Amino acid sequence: MTGVFVTGTDTGVGKTVVACAIVRALRADGFDVGVMKPCETGVGPDGPLDAIALRDAAGAKDDLALICPQQFAMPAAPTVAASAEGRSVDLDAIRAAYAGLCSAHGFVVSEGAGGLLVPLAKGFTMADFAQELRLPVIIVARAALGTINHTLLTLEAAARRDLDVAGVVISHAGGPLGDSDAANLGSLTASLGARLIGIVPPLAPGAVPSSDAIDLRALRSPSH
Repeated sequence: MTGVFVTGTDTGVGKTVVACAIVRALRADGFDVGVMKPCETGVGPDGPLDAIALRDAAGAKDDLALICPQQFAMPAAPTVAASAEGRSVDLDAIRAAYAGLCSAHGFVVSEGAGGLLVPLAKGFTMADFAQELRLPVIIVARAALGTINHTLLTLEAAARRDLDVAGVVISHAGGPLGDSDAANLGSLTASLGARLIGIVPPLAPGAVPSSDAIDLRALRSPSH
C-alpha cells in the first residue's frame, strides 16, 4: 500500500496542519485517502483532536478508534502517558488498525507523535514504526530559532535508519518571525535545497494552508 508518514522535529511544530494539508491536496487529486494518528496523548473530554482534524480533512467515515487506536490523557511521550494510566502502548492494536485502513483506502497518511526518536513503546520509537510501515517520511520543522539543529538532527536520524525522506516542510506554527529568526531560517532553507518541499506561513486560527503550499510530486510518483 502507498502512503506517507508525517513526523516533526519537535512537538508543537504543526504536524497536524501539514498532514491535513497533504490529505486535502491528495483528495483534490482524486486519491482515496485514509488517515491515522497511531497514538495521541493529551486527550481531553473532546477526544483526540489531532485525529479528529485528520478525519475531517479526509472526509472519512472510518471509526475514530481505527484512526487513533491508542489514546492517553497525559500530554507526554506515549510510553510516559501510558504508564501514568497503568497501561502500555498496544502495538498490535496499532498494526491491526493500520492494516484495516490500508484495506479500505488506496493511500494512508499517518501522523506520528512528536519526533522520530519519541518512544512509541518500550524499545520501539516512531522511527521504528515508520520503518515497519515502509513509508516515505515528511519532516515538519519549526521556523523559529533552533530549527537548524533540530532539522539536521532529524534528517541524520532518518538517514541512519535508511528512512526514505520525501521532503521537509517548514511550519510557521509559532507565528511571524523577527529579523534574526528569519535570517536563521534562510540559512536552513538554503542548506536543504531540493529537500525543502513546502513552507506553511503563519495562519489565522482555523485557516488552512493554500493548496500549493506543499509540493507533493514525490508522493504522486510511481516509486511511492
